[in-house]
Amino acid sequence: MNKALQSLLDLLDLERIEEDIFRGRSRSAVVPRVFGGQVAAQALVAAGRTVPADRHAHSLHAYFLVAGDPGAPIVYTVDRIRDGRSFTTRRVVAIQHGQPIFHLSASFQTYEDGLEHQADMPPAPDPASLPTAAEMLPRYTGVLGADRVRRLLEAREAVDLRYVDAPPFAFVGEPQQPRSQVWFRTDGKLADDPLLHVCLATYVSDMTLLDSVLLAHGRGGWAVGDVVGASLDHAMWFHRPFRADEWLLYDQQSPSASGGRGLGQARIHTQDGRLAITVIQEGVVRVPR
Repeated sequence: MNKALQSLLDLLDLERIEEDIFRGRSRSAVVPRVFGGQVAAQALVAAGRTVPADRHAHSLHAYFLVAGDPGAPIVYTVDRIRDGRSFTTRRVVAIQHGQPIFHLSASFQTYEDGLEHQADMPPAPDPASLPTAAEMLPRYTGVLGADRVRRLLEAREAVDLRYVDAPPFAFVGEPQQPRSQVWFRTDGKLADDPLLHVCLATYVSDMTLLDSVLLAHGRGGWAVGDVVGASLDHAMWFHRPFRADEWLLYDQQSPSASGGRGLGQARIHTQDGRLAITVIQEGVVRVPR
């Protein structure tokens, strides 16, 4: 396991302060605030640690309220909303400097047999045929600058994330179809802990979901600085078991942008074609004045 992945796992290993109160820290991000995927993943860790081991996360719904301060700890308080025979519900509030910055509701379920169907996996090339971030990102030094390339590489050291086509900053000024695909997996093997795999997928899900919004308008994104943006809300449904250390196809598209907001929706399939996760996110997407 590389050092970056171990550092990310340490980040998700929250300190328990009281029975239902946890404390986490942050890592530096490409933008000067706490990365949204981090706070969502940590909140899900906090919720999961108050749930019986035989109940697995099947959905989360979250709102980003205030930009987080990466230099301060984050306190997560968990409310035990419901413990039913099959389902368990938790609400988590993340607090910094005495005010809520994020809240999440998550639902957990015991395993059940039931009806089965799924959407087909879209076509995509083998991830092994695609360039790694270390191979791809330096090509865009002229657009991003050397410092931003370095920070993007550091932000993705723990995750092997490969674009099927090119990222938004390859198409500045050239509107594309509002669709993007990436393959991802952690850069190292993980323990057999279902909650850990779900939390790591939650972490990665916030990295590229609004790319399809940017592509539709020929905008390079936050790394280029031709838009100002932030996540507003985020929802995920976990349909089938998966491993975050095995290849997952993140197929993303944007059905709408209006009112200074953009919507991204996506499906995540395992490499053998099983639909593992559905994701929807809305974010602020503004053109700087």
